[in-house]
Order: sequence, then C-alpha cells, then structure tokens
Amino acid sequence: MTATDAPPIVLVHGTRFSAGQWSPQLAALQADFPVAAVDLPGHGTRSAQPWSLNAATEIIASAVDSLDRGPALVVGHSLGGYASLEFARRCPEQLRGLVLTGASASTCGPWATPYRWVAGLIPRIPADRLARWNDRLLRRLYPPEVVEATIRSGYAFHTVSAAWGEVLGRFDAGAMRHVAAPVLILNGEKDTVFRSGEIDFVRAHPNARVELIPRAGHLANFDDPDAFTEAVRRFARHLSVRS
Repeated sequence: MTATDAPPIVLVHGTRFSAGQWSPQLAALQADFPVAAVDLPGHGTRSAQPWSLNAATEIIASAVDSLDRGPALVVGHSLGGYASLEFARRCPEQLRGLVLTGASASTCGPWATPYRWVAGLIPRIPADRLARWNDRLLRRLYPPEVVEATIRSGYAFHTVSAAWGEVLGRFDAGAMRHVAAPVLILNGEKDTVFRSGEIDFVRAHPNARVELIPRAGHLANFDDPDAFTEAVRRFARHLSVRS
C-alpha cells in the first residue's frame, strides 16, 4: 500500500466522550493513513452546539473533506456508530468503508427500553458527580496513556438525552441496506448488549463481516488498543486492495 493508496480514516466517538477517545488509535494510525477524529455536536470542543443527527452528519462530512483524499473509512463507536450509519445513508459518495463498533444493536422496539431509562436518569444526577465517577472508573480500568485525553476533554452528559432521544427508534439492521461501502462490525467479545443484533446487521448487507476483540467489552478500543487498531488497519488495507 502506497501513501496515495491509503484511505483516509475518520474516527467518530461514542456517548459522552469526544475525539480524545481515539488518542491511542490516532497515534498508531497516523504514520500510515490520513486520519482525523471529530467532536460530535454537544461534545468536546462543540459542547455548546445543540445535538442533531443532521449536524453530526455534516461534521463527519467536513472531516472527510478536510483530509482531501476522497471517500473515507469512517469508524464509529456506539452513538458515533449510529451517526456514521446516518452519514453513510446521506453521503454515500464520501464513504469508502464503514467500521461499526459497539453499534450493532437495534435501537427500535423493546431493545430501546434500557437506553430510554438511562437517558432519562442521567439528567437527574449532577454533571460534576457523573464526571468524578467516570474519571475514577476510567483510571481504575485503563492506563493513563489510553484514557487521559478522554478525561481532559470532559464529558457531554448534558447531550445524552437529546442524542439518544433522536437515535432511539431510528436504527435497526435495515439501516445497513443504505450503506453502499464494505462494512466491518468490530465488537468487543463481552459487549453482549451492543452485539445483540450483529448477525442481523451482517445479513442485511452484501459485503459485511464481524470481527471480535477477545475479552473486550463495549470500550473495545480502550480494552485492547493494539488489537482494535490492527483490526482497523487490516480493514483499511483491504479497502486499498479493492480499489
């Protein structure tokens, strides 16, 4: 793979986090690929911007354009995965490939009940208390080089209800039919909730496959940064060969 063949990569973070979530992957991928991580509306540097899927799609599209290398491989985690599915539907000409991680569960019907409960609970807890809990949890589970960028960027608890309020009821395996590019569903082996629909998601797309990160949970890119990054790298190289 030459520098001109390497697909650009855009990384889209999950619920409450920011572009800082991808610091391990940015450091590892930028030698081989043009790569950017975005802040979704209401998150990180865009904390004051109201959430909407329209705005999220525009942000991803702008990041693809900023890399100036044509269609991109978009990697979306959790909330960012569903935003990436919306981007794939609206901007197919800008998508070279899609990695969904922690985002292969239906957000429709009975599956949405736990998400609605969490989205309703979070606004009732002071944001500073939630931030302290998150800081302690991340520092207990992961080494500093993996999570400090996320902790420094803060958390978007004020956006959780609006974001999931729009996502809930909107996405199921049928969303895969609107994705024109190849898809890798990259899940943590132990992420049973957000893996729940992965077989249906794969069956709904003619060029999709599942890869699991052993012993990893929902935050697979934190649980095993090297394995996660290598899976993205392999998929990117596969896209380069296909083109």
